[in-house]
Amino acid sequence: MTLFDVFNGDADGICALHQLRLAAPAASQLITGPKREIDLLKRVRAQAGDRVTVLDISLAKNRTALDGLLAAGVHVQYFDHHQPGDIPVHAGFESHIDTDAEVCTSLLVNAHLRGQHLAWAVAAAFGDNLAASARRAAAPLGLSEAELARLQSLGECLNYNGYGETLDDLHFDPAALYRAVQPYADPFAFLAESPAYGVLQAGYADDMARAEGMVPLEARRNGRVFLLPAEKWARRISGVYGNRLAVAAPAQAHAVLTAKPDGGYLVSVRAPLADRQGADVLCSQFDTGGGRKAAAGINHLPEAELGRFIAGFYTVFSGIQTA
Repeated sequence: MTLFDVFNGDADGICALHQLRLAAPAASQLITGPKREIDLLKRVRAQAGDRVTVLDISLAKNRTALDGLLAAGVHVQYFDHHQPGDIPVHAGFESHIDTDAEVCTSLLVNAHLRGQHLAWAVAAAFGDNLAASARRAAAPLGLSEAELARLQSLGECLNYNGYGETLDDLHFDPAALYRAVQPYADPFAFLAESPAYGVLQAGYADDMARAEGMVPLEARRNGRVFLLPAEKWARRISGVYGNRLAVAAPAQAHAVLTAKPDGGYLVSVRAPLADRQGADVLCSQFDTGGGRKAAAGINHLPEAELGRFIAGFYTVFSGIQTA
């Protein structure tokens, strides 16, 4: 029997897998990629009797490959919080899917494991911009504010590494970053000892400093749209910059469009923290769009569709009342 671990290359995917493998160590084939590369199941070459664990990638975007694996006699365990479409009913399929806007995949894994490695789930929730959920989950740990801040930094840095058009944009291949995390049951030991964290922390600070000087392409009472240039630092920061904008103005929606070298835009959308819904509705109107209620994106928005996107953005979030 061969084991396959298929996971999103962001903080949530990495921390979800880390929790599972701390609880049940096993050698497996790792399949991952940049955060936006979510059609990962098509890369699995499994046979009858093999087992596949899937973490933090949309079932709807992987349904054809999933059906093929199940038909071949592969057992699939699926943890996710994105809109799934129709969930298969199959003897070989184990579903842990919850689209509530206040949960992430690592929190679902934490519940499955009954809190065995809770601190890693807390870091992931912070990385997914779910600060309130992270703090609620962390209550049994009795952490100080300084310790919570360190877990938040860890989650944000792991999440930051996942953004980019290709692996070449990232500081670390997500599989390599998972392997750097793998020896550490204690996230605070990882923070203190791993060189990878220092690289991510420095890169995050440098890239964010560049983004902070940007002015909105469009700004209205209910939301702001930002356009970043076609540069590596912009592709790396696009999602976490959207998170920071959302925290700074929780009553507003935000869109961060990053120009692509060959034309078009990579898009990250954040619903207002005060009303975590609508991001998936907006992005699913475009061919390469998807995500969840609070945070979604479009992998390629043609330049000709920019006007339609901006109009849709302000329509979807038209009911927001600013503070």
